[in-house]
Amino acid sequence: MSTTPDFRAESFLLDHIKHTMAFYHPRCIDPNGGFFHYFKDDGTIYDRSHRHLVSSTRFVFNYAMASIEFGNPEYLEATHHGLKYLRDVHRQPNGGYAWTIRDGKPEDLTYHCYGVAFVLLAYSTALKAGIKDVLPWMDETWQLLETYYWDADAGLYRDESDSQWHFSGYRGQNANMHMCEAMLAAYQASDDPRYLDRALLLAHNMTERQAAKTIDKPGTNGGGLVWEHYDVHWNVDWKYNLDNPKHLFRPWGFQPGHQTEWSKLLLILEPLLLERNREENWLVPKARHLFDTALEHAWDETNGGIVYGFDPDGKVCDGDKYFWVQAESLAAAALLHARTGDARYDNWYERLWAYSWEHFVDHTYGAWYRILTQDNKKYDDEKSPAGKVDYHTMGACYEVLALIRAGGKP
Repeated sequence: MSTTPDFRAESFLLDHIKHTMAFYHPRCIDPNGGFFHYFKDDGTIYDRSHRHLVSSTRFVFNYAMASIEFGNPEYLEATHHGLKYLRDVHRQPNGGYAWTIRDGKPEDLTYHCYGVAFVLLAYSTALKAGIKDVLPWMDETWQLLETYYWDADAGLYRDESDSQWHFSGYRGQNANMHMCEAMLAAYQASDDPRYLDRALLLAHNMTERQAAKTIDKPGTNGGGLVWEHYDVHWNVDWKYNLDNPKHLFRPWGFQPGHQTEWSKLLLILEPLLLERNREENWLVPKARHLFDTALEHAWDETNGGIVYGFDPDGKVCDGDKYFWVQAESLAAAALLHARTGDARYDNWYERLWAYSWEHFVDHTYGAWYRILTQDNKKYDDEKSPAGKVDYHTMGACYEVLALIRAGGKP
């Protein structure tokens, strides 16, 4: 392990992004289209034929953000390269996006709202990078969401359909959380208030209305944590994936990483609303509650780090450590400290970075390991399978950089 740096320094954050990008660039670029998605610890590609919508879109985000920050024309070229693959391969004739691709052909044509959230995020970030071609694609995506995914009565998005737009009865918070993130990015890129309005509606309906449905569970510290899974009527489904608690996208239990990620989004939302003279006094108290309660139940005092899940009684149900949980939480801690001045959040920022620097960051090859056991041991040498791409880790650095440059203190 290298010497512990100053985690609050702009130079550190920039160097860390560069080091992480160097793991992926240029080896991730497939000259025949899109990006490779499966990497061993040393950067070896172990599956060249399979593609996942989540990785395809997150790579566009990574390259667009790096293009903005560093002005490297190769990064901008790679952003265009990724957008072309989204349009030509993932996007289907009826407007949906294939979930997975094998050998250039659609493999899984389930149309996930979660995936469309990252499509909108990719387009929005590309617009931030100066690619104007995406403006009609953003509008197209908004219309796609309105036509098929939007549940107007609930004020939330439906989760998944087959390729003919027949939706299952499953409803989930994760798609709506990332859709809130995408709407914030779309607003920042376009200044179109419909995106900001939708982000606020999603945030309120999920973190206030839906979270209130967990009020009778001891682990929620008086109520108000966000449960992952719901039925077609948006009632809490306490049993969904109870027998599969480690599901990659839909694990059972309260997800502390999602509580802190919502905390981050609420704190990003507040100043954007204030710029339009809209004051929402519930945002900061809710952000604090989500973060504080998640860390109360999920911080591992013995081994360090935040565990993956706890049950409705507040007991750990999945002690594994995931890279994205630590990254989202340190970004939330920085924003909370800057917004409230509470030194507790500054301490959390330091502890989370120190833990991640010791256990998750690969100081030899770059990037972060994906998952560790509760006592911080690696399961395997697959650093970056489909879905990872270090979008969370570099994204956290960009959020803290923006905070510093605006005069705040992480």
